[in-house]
Amino acid sequence: MAETRSTKRGLRRTILERRDALDAGARAALSRTITQDLIALPSYRISGTVIAYMSIGSEFQTGGFVQHILAGRKTLVLPRVNREDGSLDLYQVEDPARDLHSGAWRIPEPDPKRCAPADPGSIEFVLVPGLAFDQRGGRLGYGAGFYDRLLAQAIPPGASLVAGAFEVQMVAEVPTDESDVPVDLILTEKRLYPPETAPEKHR
Repeated sequence: MAETRSTKRGLRRTILERRDALDAGARAALSRTITQDLIALPSYRISGTVIAYMSIGSEFQTGGFVQHILAGRKTLVLPRVNREDGSLDLYQVEDPARDLHSGAWRIPEPDPKRCAPADPGSIEFVLVPGLAFDQRGGRLGYGAGFYDRLLAQAIPPGASLVAGAFEVQMVAEVPTDESDVPVDLILTEKRLYPPETAPEKHR
């Protein structure tokens, strides 16, 4: 277990350096490509309630995806960090410009005074953040375990778990333990993983 934690720390540093090395223009262009492929996924098109997240730093830029959810009259759900119990609380968001404020780690989060709690049982599609991924769906998060607990404990088994990431975030194998929850699909600017799911990317 200690060896796995050490390996994860080293991999986080490596992948963060790779991602940060992409210039802002490249990140924006690659994010648009990833967003176009995300919204073309059949699993997204048929979903009515979608969890997304507001990106920060050098992450895949999720703003375009969030706007598409709202424009498509789907229900947008965003997470809020609950520091007391180490969980993510889910809220429905109708207007990100009005309904969000700076939360944990300066991530834009729903304001509970403006947003209604969301029913986790209604979730059909989850955009999952992460630092590194492998082609089997292995995911390395930021280390706090918030999403692993959310995905394992609250999200319905039939919901699609999908990540958007840059190709530089893909690795041969993500070190995992029993608490790590894999994603179903990873979309980069180049391809969809796992490889056997590639036909779904065709529009």
